[in-house]
Amino acid sequence: MSDSCSNEAGRVFPDINRNKCEAKGDCIDVCPYNVFEILPLKSEDKVEQSFIGKIKTWVHGGKQAYAVRAEDCHGCNLCARACPEKAITLRAVST
Repeated sequence: MSDSCSNEAGRVFPDINRNKCEAKGDCIDVCPYNVFEILPLKSEDKVEQSFIGKIKTWVHGGKQAYAVRAEDCHGCNLCARACPEKAITLRAVST
């Protein structure tokens, strides 16, 4: 994806790997569009985690990053580059 935040919003969305995210918040710090928040992990997301992913989530307080305003993502890729776990990938929005 582009390194420019001048792209049109809503063409891509941040896909967060629930087995990697450790809720460190670097994505929040770098995103100019306030796309992310750290929230308690949803039960439907816990079900899909691996055993190691569940342990990591527990160790990190049961919280992870969520793209709560994904429609505001401009695809600048700052979040993916800032994430120390490499848990964020930008995906094209299906039409």
